[in-house]
Amino acid sequence: MSVFEHGFPFDPAYGRTLDQLLALPAPAAPPDFDAFWQARYEAARRVATTPAVGPQEEERDGFRIFGVSFTSVGGLRLGGWLVLPADGPAEHGFVVGHGYGGRQDADDAVPLPLPRSAAILPCVRGLGARSRRPGIPGESDLHVLHGIESRHTYVIGDCVADLWCAASALLELVPDLAASGAGLGYVGESLGGGLGALALPWDDRFACGQLTVPTFGDHPLRLTLPGVGSGEAVRTYRRDHPEVTDVLPYFDAATAASRIRVPVLVAPALFDPVVPPPGQFAVYNALAGPRELHVLSAGHFEHAGGEQEAKELASARQRFFAERLPNI
Repeated sequence: MSVFEHGFPFDPAYGRTLDQLLALPAPAAPPDFDAFWQARYEAARRVATTPAVGPQEEERDGFRIFGVSFTSVGGLRLGGWLVLPADGPAEHGFVVGHGYGGRQDADDAVPLPLPRSAAILPCVRGLGARSRRPGIPGESDLHVLHGIESRHTYVIGDCVADLWCAASALLELVPDLAASGAGLGYVGESLGGGLGALALPWDDRFACGQLTVPTFGDHPLRLTLPGVGSGEAVRTYRRDHPEVTDVLPYFDAATAASRIRVPVLVAPALFDPVVPPPGQFAVYNALAGPRELHVLSAGHFEHAGGEQEAKELASARQRFFAERLPNI
């Protein structure tokens, strides 16, 4: 039962206890799931990202922040931010995803999880202040349906590729990171969490990742759960387009998580009106490699104690990466 007072016409805890959430399995993968994603990854790695860095925009918390642009699959030029240490060379590297609200500035990611780090903060196609593009809806409930008629055209697949291309751009801009072989860290929340789960299995440039309230987990179950986020748009769309159930299995973050071998810290929530907790926990449960669990009382919901939980998660994230990303 919900432990928070709310005005939603459904229970954002979905009647499940922690033990029940921890018992949820991942859906079975389509027979060509691995081949589908491996081909997409190889195509993204062939892209000449030609990153370009703009003037420094600010300096704070031990980091310098610049505008950056790079090319992703389909020849689409995307934008975001490049973060570098204020002093000295970078000792760690990160790709930092964003939620479905888009990214309007670097405030959601700076300071980075570790000092003396470099990072790229991409805005995936159609979203955020620097990657709005004609023909791609910028509103979450429309963006999540863009191209959903086919696994080959679904925008979520291209957004995953945007993260791979962002990693390529970062390694080109900070060549010491590539030369070290130490591997990158990935950080993503909500949309960024789900995209990260889909991206990590195929890209051995990532050494570890941290996913907060990840979306796209267990689509068959998500389609039965009401909500107020992008998942509700997909659930509504499916009523008139049942054939979408043939597309969604290729974009299931829990299914993908069963292929992740690197260490991952997941922070799912027990109560979340936007991303149903069962899907979040399905991602954690499916992880095939070393995993850590950091349970939040609520996600996408302001509540007393929320600031303290955010501080505790930031501390856990810092420890997690400090233990797994060696200095270069």
